[in-house]
Amino acid sequence: MDTTTSSGSSPATLQLHSIIPENPITAMELPFPSFLRLKRHCLGSSVPGEFFLASVPSIVLHVLTTCDLGPRDLAKLEATCSFFRKPANFSPDFDLSISELAALDICQKRVIFKCMGDEERQEMKRKCGGSWKLVLNFLLAGEFGCRREKSQALAGPGHSIAVTSKCVVYSFGFNGSGQLGLGTTQDSWQPRPIRSLDGIRIIQAAVGTDRTILISDAGEVYAFGKDCFSKSKSEVQETKLITTPQRVKSLTDIFVVQAAIGNYFTAVLSREGRVYTLSWGSDERLGHDTDHSCSLPQPLLGALENIPVVQIAAGFCYLLALAFQTTGMSVYSVGCGLGGKLGHGCDDCETQPRLIEQFGFLNIEPVMVSAGAWHAAVVGRDGRVCTWGWGRHGCLGHGTEELQMAPKVVDGLKDVKAVHVATGTYATFVASDDGQVYSFGSGVAANLGQDDVDEDTLTPKLVSSLKGTKERVVHVSLTNAGNWNGHTMVMTESGTLYAFGTGDRGQLGVELGDNLKEREEPAKVAGIDLS
Repeated sequence: MDTTTSSGSSPATLQLHSIIPENPITAMELPFPSFLRLKRHCLGSSVPGEFFLASVPSIVLHVLTTCDLGPRDLAKLEATCSFFRKPANFSPDFDLSISELAALDICQKRVIFKCMGDEERQEMKRKCGGSWKLVLNFLLAGEFGCRREKSQALAGPGHSIAVTSKCVVYSFGFNGSGQLGLGTTQDSWQPRPIRSLDGIRIIQAAVGTDRTILISDAGEVYAFGKDCFSKSKSEVQETKLITTPQRVKSLTDIFVVQAAIGNYFTAVLSREGRVYTLSWGSDERLGHDTDHSCSLPQPLLGALENIPVVQIAAGFCYLLALAFQTTGMSVYSVGCGLGGKLGHGCDDCETQPRLIEQFGFLNIEPVMVSAGAWHAAVVGRDGRVCTWGWGRHGCLGHGTEELQMAPKVVDGLKDVKAVHVATGTYATFVASDDGQVYSFGSGVAANLGQDDVDEDTLTPKLVSSLKGTKERVVHVSLTNAGNWNGHTMVMTESGTLYAFGTGDRGQLGVELGDNLKEREEPAKVAGIDLS
């Protein structure tokens, strides 16, 4: 293939070959005139001005897929070059563009997607807006919000659960109801793997008072501890203790990807983005018209019936849902509204999910939600953090203990780009994009990790005790129950786990000395590989 031009004297001819020269750098540095370089093309039948790899779309697809580009990146490619918009003539759908095929291939790397049938995939595509890029966005949003398919460590009421990247589960701490899943009711300060789960790949966990829930990569739900889905039910009637993980039969027909345990209910999220609750007590029954003795999953009614949800978070008596829409992410809340924790500017209770409109006024797109016992928090796509609800002990970070009935930006974090937030019992932790950790709220039992032990912190303060780890912190979990002194679990980028706060029942995974009930400095939890 030759490119020829004339410049008033003799014609100049540039020979292009498929053979790579011995010194490609020298070849690229040849001083060709700019008018020649503009017309240069290679690799087959592409024409001047066309994307230079257009003749080998399989290479382009391979690059896009292996680089794991995000849906926004793929959309930008479509917007800037027609090559990425036109049909690629590849199976399984010859009409799909290269960017759409790349999005589909990346989706198929996800555990919860690869086992779906074609009809299920098409239905998910329809609900997400008709594009594989939007489906990919939906899946990635769920992974970001709850560390799906990644290692995690959870600080429960008196006990802790860790799930490794190899899908192995460790438990330690208080075990009075069998919530460690080890076949006994004896406490254990030393992390121990749950052997009865051998052969079952666990990718998610949820902890609550006296009970634990695990979710497998096949969407199966296993529970142990008190045989109930709410604390209110256990107070009404006698419950038996389950000391090893047992499959929850009522959820057999639902492919579950996340669970959240409140005081009065348990909620699960299906692969398709549908939310179900079990055993909702008190007066706010989420529109189910069921009582607290009902252990069958009931789908949330109302606004979220046709809007897929990517993450759920349970407080003491309320539920938050991070919803996915083509226009952006939004948050819905339902349950008890006392203290303004539903975020609607009032303390009214809601029996069906209601959109929190304040984020629109703040121009914030939520990407992560966290529900503390009586207050809540959100991380926005731009890294801002909002909090609302009861403000006792300064847990909202606004410098006072006043309640906040609608989401409000935490001004003390204005110079921080947050990537993670965790709330507990009147305490909040925020992790930034540079791996730093900030905490505020109640410092009882040293669970804030601050130097001023047992002191309240009304505005965000850097957790200086974690600087010694010399690593980026990627995940924090703290106790979220009003009847237990809190403890905190912190995981670094390398998978190292640290713990501090109350540890008298072994929930820190380290053995405390005689007469000690808490640990102020972060302690490394040995025996667990979360890398």
